[in-house]
Amino acid sequence: MVDRRWVTRGALVVAVFIILGAALYVFGQWKPSGDSIDRSQPAVLKSVRDLSQYHAASGEFQVVLDIEHDVKWVPAALAGERTLFVAAGSVNAYVDLGSLKDDGLVVSPDGKTVEIRLPEAQLDKPNLHHDRSYVFSQQRGLINDLQALAGPPDQQRFYVAAEAKLSEAAKQSELRKRAQDNTRVMLTGMLQSLGFQVNVVRD
Repeated sequence: MVDRRWVTRGALVVAVFIILGAALYVFGQWKPSGDSIDRSQPAVLKSVRDLSQYHAASGEFQVVLDIEHDVKWVPAALAGERTLFVAAGSVNAYVDLGSLKDDGLVVSPDGKTVEIRLPEAQLDKPNLHHDRSYVFSQQRGLINDLQALAGPPDQQRFYVAAEAKLSEAAKQSELRKRAQDNTRVMLTGMLQSLGFQVNVVRD
C-alpha cells in the first residue's frame, strides 16, 4: 500500500519545481521599464592650442591581421592562439603652414608675385574605426579557453598592431603627395584671387 504522506510530499516537490521554473521564466523574460537618467558631469575644457595644419587629404584603409601565438613544446590543442582581426581606419595627411610665417612666403619687390616654399606633407596617427574593427575568427587551446572565462578578452594588442599596419600602408600610398598637391592648389587659388602671381617651390 502506498504511503499517502510520500505521495503528498512528492506532489509538493513537483509543485515547487513548477512554480520556481515558471518564476525564473517570467523574471528572465521580464525587463523593467523606466526612464534612463544621465548624471554624467559636463565636459570641461582643459587646454586650447592654435593649429597651423592644413588637413588636405584623408585615406580609408583596411587590414586583416593574422596573429598567432605559440607555446613551445606544448600542442596547439592545449595552449596557443591564432586570431584573424579585421581593422578599418583612416589616416589624415596635412601640411604645416606655420613655417609660412617666416621665410616660407616671400612677396616680390613689385608686390605682384608671391613665392611659397611649401613644406612636405606629413601623416597623422591612424584613427581606428572601432565600430568596423572586429575579431573575424579565433582558434585557442584549452588553457586559453579557460583563461578567457575569467574575463573579456584583451583586444588592445590587436588595435596597436592594426595602427602600425595602417600607418605603414599610408606611408606606402600616395596620400602625402595628394595632400601636397591639394595644399598647393588651395594656396595658389587663394592668392591668385587677390591678384598675385604665384610660384610654389617644394621645400
